[in-house]
Amino acid sequence: METTHQNNPVILALDIGTTKVVALVGRRDAFGKIEVLGTGLANSEGVLRGEVSNIEKTVRAIGEAASTAIRHAGLPVQTVYTGIAGQHIKSFEKKGILTRSDPHTEISTADIEKLIRDMYLLPLEAGDRILHVIPQDYIVDHQQGIKDPIGMSGVRLEGNFHIITCQAEAANNIKRAVEKADLQLRGLMLESLASAESVLTEEEKEGGVAMVDIGGGTTDIAVYHEGILRHTAVIPFGGNVVTHDIKEGCFIMSHYAEKAKVKYGSALSDEIFVDRIITIPSLKGRPPKEISERNLALIIQARMEEILDYVMWEISRSGYEKKLIGGLVLTGGGALLNHLDKLVEYHTGMSCRIGKPVELLGQGYSEKLANPIYSTAIGLLEKGLREEAALQQQAHDHAPNVGATTQSDDAEGRTSSRNTKSWLEEVLRRTREWFESEPDVDF
Repeated sequence: METTHQNNPVILALDIGTTKVVALVGRRDAFGKIEVLGTGLANSEGVLRGEVSNIEKTVRAIGEAASTAIRHAGLPVQTVYTGIAGQHIKSFEKKGILTRSDPHTEISTADIEKLIRDMYLLPLEAGDRILHVIPQDYIVDHQQGIKDPIGMSGVRLEGNFHIITCQAEAANNIKRAVEKADLQLRGLMLESLASAESVLTEEEKEGGVAMVDIGGGTTDIAVYHEGILRHTAVIPFGGNVVTHDIKEGCFIMSHYAEKAKVKYGSALSDEIFVDRIITIPSLKGRPPKEISERNLALIIQARMEEILDYVMWEISRSGYEKKLIGGLVLTGGGALLNHLDKLVEYHTGMSCRIGKPVELLGQGYSEKLANPIYSTAIGLLEKGLREEAALQQQAHDHAPNVGATTQSDDAEGRTSSRNTKSWLEEVLRRTREWFESEPDVDF
């Protein structure tokens, strides 16, 4: 019988942010696009600048968002893919070398995998772990700039890799919070990569582009050129620091500062043509505060310009500042700030657009998903569904052929079931070992 998309794997993507937790339940539709079955959103109080600082509060937020999404989906889901961010994220470039014994045989996938496995053995600072190893290009017998060396022949195979690391304890805190919410963590991904997956086009990645995800506690950057990830960075400032500036500058409570930023705020004071007065409630028994809309914009603009200076410094440090045809793509909740794209163009001299995560979604998606706050979660869905499909394919490849008789069919079915189960158990075992084992800092 033909398999329909209803039989495709269903997973839960969790974006555990500083201000909110976003949960999405989804699967592939019949055309290979993402079908979002359920959404959940909860306030986040246990995360500080991208890192879990209070396990119990984070567990409650995860439970609230996940249960809402699962209830809307109407399907049981336990497999979770989530993101990681924070100041502890680091990245660097490293070259790997493999000397092949037979120069006449073709370079295979196994050779590439051997190079990548060797990268995971690099010595790191105490407490750090390698999160991603991303190939840049390869060199075969001094022939440089090769993107895909499979099928070529040579003795010396070299690879340039972009290595992304995180603190093991930060990853373990995420794992504990997810498991305490009665969910099973299957994969962890750098949040900027997930956001880039959902908002950038292949053409932009090829031409050169910097994705800037402005969250509540951090601003994440991913620079692409010639279709390859070239640089990643995390800036410890986001939308919350803008709210704090409004609170201090206008002498009002934090929740009123956030409301003023969202409803009346602008990142460009020159766009305020009518300088209205905003009346904001004060403490009980005290008269309300009156704030000029232009002054509010000046406060926001000053802080956003500072954040953009950090962004441009990171882009300059990557060495691709003059090579980004696609300019900047802004996403995340902070990208919703009025006139931010204009400020970016004026301040940096680069083209800019607001990235909405709709390219990966199937036809008939809910309009509310066309919002930058869902960029990371939709990117995590894409990554998770891709990995689930790979697991299913590998389990299928490991399964024996079906016999001719009914008896052999039953035996083959039982064997296939055991093989599938053992393969998934092996993946889960390796995931547990990644979190539980100590890094080898003396390697």
